[in-house]
Amino acid sequence: MIIQTSRFGALEVDGEKLINFEHGVLGFPNEQRYALIQTGEGSGFYWLQAVDRPELAFVVCDPRLFVAEYHAPIKAEELEQLGIDKLDNAQVFVIVNKVEDLLTGNLQGPLVVNVDTREARQLVLSDRRYSTRHPLMRIPAKQPAMSATG
Repeated sequence: MIIQTSRFGALEVDGEKLINFEHGVLGFPNEQRYALIQTGEGSGFYWLQAVDRPELAFVVCDPRLFVAEYHAPIKAEELEQLGIDKLDNAQVFVIVNKVEDLLTGNLQGPLVVNVDTREARQLVLSDRRYSTRHPLMRIPAKQPAMSATG
């Protein structure tokens, strides 16, 4: 299927692989269908692009790429609602934000996806170990271009 995006124009995505957030993502309860778009070969970052709203997309990543000990305490009823019977069937992402030269992740609002059914939900954790702006990495400064002088 073809979806329209404000960042990449028209994109072809596999309609079978769309992720469905029954209750939307915080702040966007009516946007339920998303495509996961890889940002580049070998990159751990993805665009979570709303299918029906071209201008709505979030950068997401697996938080364990940056916070190895991160563990989202998912309640048994939340797993059941997503149809997840074992944690191997769950993929966790966090929404990434850019604050000056720092990328931060919302570790208090992880996105949990059932990898088999592609049903998903954003959790709101009360665990104060994590923040909504947990530092992930600094963005390297761009080096000025060198000019050749003769």
